[in-house]
Amino acid sequence: MSRLPIEHGREVVMHFTIKLADGSVADSTKMSGKPAKFRMGDGSLTENFEACLVGLREGAEREFTLEPKDAFGEPNPDNYYYVDSAKFSDETKPEVGAILAFTQPDGTDLPGIVRKIEGPTVTIDFNHPLAGQTVIFEVEIISVEP
Repeated sequence: MSRLPIEHGREVVMHFTIKLADGSVADSTKMSGKPAKFRMGDGSLTENFEACLVGLREGAEREFTLEPKDAFGEPNPDNYYYVDSAKFSDETKPEVGAILAFTQPDGTDLPGIVRKIEGPTVTIDFNHPLAGQTVIFEVEIISVEP
């Protein structure tokens, strides 16, 4: 059993759960039974999430509460787009709360949440779905490798 502490460049295998302030689970590797595997500093996690892990060792279980600025950020008003409802097909008729994929010029899909429909105008929010939320980040470290 490796007793290396987590630090930059080390490979980490862990289970994590991200909960909202009301206790509801937003994301969890435990649901799929597949732990996350990444190398510290590879961009898989934000710097603030990584900072929570530094120094933890195999077998550690911790819980961190992160304010929006330290988690997924505050919603950016520039990430709201206003689209003419005529641009939607009958198959992709917008409904408030629906998550729709929008194809970008480079061919990738970007998810947007329908926030409001007023007359012919549909407001699409391209902020991260957890932007503006305080989150609870629970981790269980399975292994730390060089």
